[in-house]
Amino acid sequence: MLDKKYEIKEGITFHQIETNKFKTDLFATFLTVPLKRETVTKNALLAAVLRRGTKELPSQELISKELEEMYGASFDCGIEKSGDYHTFKFYLETINNSYLPENENLSKKGLELLLSIVFNPYTENGAFKEEYLQGEKENLKQIIEGKIDNKALYALDRCIEEMYKDKPYGLYKYGYIEDIEKISAKELYEYYLEVIKECKIDIFASGENIEELQKTIKENKYLQKLEQRKLQTIKEEPKQEVKELKIVKESMDVTQGKLIMGLDVLAKAKNVTYITMVYNTILGVGANSKLFQNVREKASLAYTCGSNFVKRKQIILIRAGIEIENYEKAVNIINEQLEDMKKGNFTEEDFESAKNLIYATINNIEEEQDTEISYYFGQELSGNNVTIEEYKDRIKNVTKEEVIEVAQNIKPNIIYFLKD
Repeated sequence: MLDKKYEIKEGITFHQIETNKFKTDLFATFLTVPLKRETVTKNALLAAVLRRGTKELPSQELISKELEEMYGASFDCGIEKSGDYHTFKFYLETINNSYLPENENLSKKGLELLLSIVFNPYTENGAFKEEYLQGEKENLKQIIEGKIDNKALYALDRCIEEMYKDKPYGLYKYGYIEDIEKISAKELYEYYLEVIKECKIDIFASGENIEELQKTIKENKYLQKLEQRKLQTIKEEPKQEVKELKIVKESMDVTQGKLIMGLDVLAKAKNVTYITMVYNTILGVGANSKLFQNVREKASLAYTCGSNFVKRKQIILIRAGIEIENYEKAVNIINEQLEDMKKGNFTEEDFESAKNLIYATINNIEEEQDTEISYYFGQELSGNNVTIEEYKDRIKNVTKEEVIEVAQNIKPNIIYFLKD
């Protein structure tokens, strides 16, 4: 499906994804701001506080009751890091109107409720309700303190933090414990007003007869009050090859070592993102990948071993869960796979299998409404407008020679190891 865009005001866009694949309509509102150390914790706290109530429905219980009366509609929200941006994400899902008794316009009602939650929050005396703020502060503390419980994710976050030390992408998306207590209900509300005045706003609607909602969007009283905004465009810093490989080892009470290697993609090819996707899939995606076959299967050094490509930052992260004493062996065999890729030591079958795996992933984009919305939102943030079919074509046109050329311009930046 295509993402049809309609600009409400400068910096505020309504996206329509017309599809009859689902019995539901999915609505999403994304508020995007630059990722900064001084506001990262406020953002995480604000996203949580906004779900607690609106001026019309001043509690979560009342919102839940309203959703139940809307044939069991569902609502969810959160915060995500995308490159050097921080995005508040709010979702509301309803049954499509065509499956309801006549004269019911549930899609209009659902969209209006979502906009109310985001743009008309419950306040008391020019501040968020203190009880709601304190409750969400406790929840946020638990999330931040609990990140250590999942050692694999903790190691990945720590590797990124060290790789991007003192830079926006190195920040933890939920912020920091030491910031939480300092944030007052009034300060957070004033910050909220600043956010909605300046942030990039994207509203998505996915389902049948979505075009009918343009009128709802145009007439929405909350959107009408918003001013157009000049967006602060973030340009990624040009990548520079690191002079010295950074090695960070940390000790913790773990039975299995967590090895993460961060690689910089320094290639300048026109279609570098699509070429690197094929490279990364051959290297470390799935059971046929070089990392899985050589580190896990043949050498029996890892319980898990794979890699993922972070498009917005042009980096590859290799992850392995290993016996702690196998650290040197695992690093050596991983480096051998990187050298093999530079030399083109992979078969035509490896190359075509990687493309087929990517095609399967692309085909799945349209099979889930939230995945499709996420895809088009990613296109919006990157300033691209690549359709699903164009995406497939770009992968199809990648050559083995291009993959080898990119491989020769992928350099290790950091090795992070979590051990006992």
